[in-house]
Amino acid sequence: MKRVISKLAATTALVVGLSSPAWAQVEVEWWDFLAGGDGVRMKALIDEFNAEHPDIEISGTTLEWGLPFYTKVRTAVAVGQGPDIMTYHLSRLPLALEEDVLSPISAEDLETAGISTSDFFEASITAASTNDGQLMAIPFDIHSIVAHYNRTALEGTEWLDEDGNLTNLNSIEAMTEMLIWAKENGFSDPLSYQTSGGGGTWRMFYTLLSQQGGEILTDGEVLAGDNFDKAVTAIQTLADWRSEGLIPEQASYEAGVALFSGNKAVLHINGVWEVPTFKDQTEAGTLGFEWFANEVPQMMDQPATWADSHAFAIPNDPEMTDEMRNAVLTVIGWMQEHSLAWAGAGHIPAYKPTVESAEYAALEPNATYASLADNAAFDPRSKIAGVASPIYDAVDNLIAPAVHGFLSAEDATAQMKDQLQGLLN
Repeated sequence: MKRVISKLAATTALVVGLSSPAWAQVEVEWWDFLAGGDGVRMKALIDEFNAEHPDIEISGTTLEWGLPFYTKVRTAVAVGQGPDIMTYHLSRLPLALEEDVLSPISAEDLETAGISTSDFFEASITAASTNDGQLMAIPFDIHSIVAHYNRTALEGTEWLDEDGNLTNLNSIEAMTEMLIWAKENGFSDPLSYQTSGGGGTWRMFYTLLSQQGGEILTDGEVLAGDNFDKAVTAIQTLADWRSEGLIPEQASYEAGVALFSGNKAVLHINGVWEVPTFKDQTEAGTLGFEWFANEVPQMMDQPATWADSHAFAIPNDPEMTDEMRNAVLTVIGWMQEHSLAWAGAGHIPAYKPTVESAEYAALEPNATYASLADNAAFDPRSKIAGVASPIYDAVDNLIAPAVHGFLSAEDATAQMKDQLQGLLN
């Protein structure tokens, strides 16, 4: 951890005089994994914070998303060379606890930051805490998949209500009927997403599993009881759509996005982080149709949508000074109060005062799909789950092949159960 409290700087400032720029008293070393639009928005927030706080300066570094980031954090914290603050996926919290890389967040810390747990959506606070309720990170957003859709194509159909929102998609059969209609009306791949594996396939599978009330883990057992059958149903649903030509064959992430923007898919289920993509195309006049986004329809027993959170975490550093910790908490509190700017990336701020503001209510389609915060289905609380985890290996090696007809849904589920259980035993 780096601390910059320079006596020389203070002395020089006195000599030069009050007209000189103020010297930073505390330099906060910041690590994140934010690229693209997320990275641009976070850089702007950091610049704004620095401009407003002459006594604190954030020195930001962006590292590679996924496994490289978390490997770097684990190694750096172990040798006392980690940052003072970092972004963290809450889905990685169980593994972080096992690796002992995070510093607990106390009630006094929250008070210093000027926030409280009641300021945040319950699902995100639960995901940010240990099983016994100890807060380990502070959520910044809830990012989930949403249903991006072609309003122009659906205009006048039974699947669009008078306000232009999706409707009458309250079962797998109803969704299938709509997708078949789209196929018959010239959409080559009616529902697009990343079907080749990876995050896209996991998010679709986990949403369908969660909408059945299914769970990957119960009391340390993988797909125990009827959870096995619910997993089979989720995989088979996707496989049926694939066999009917309603979702694309082996589409990469980029291809899934392009199929929608290229008017080949009427529906695109992907993260809220793609909202700026379609907004930008609309403003540039290159999209070619009216677009909007809603919460993923409830097609099964209960509303549920895969979700994760970007959060702020403090590395476990016994040598961190009170001055540095207070500076870090000041940063965290300020970021929450300015999270409307982060919502521009499509994310739902985890900080409820922002979501409840008039400014957020005017931000569309965010305000319309903000309801998903109450139905957020976070990844299983386990070291085998979360970003760049063994579950993603199971998606690539088992779930995606089953969707594309290379093995049965039952076999894929059985092999996934055995593989993941073996990692827990």
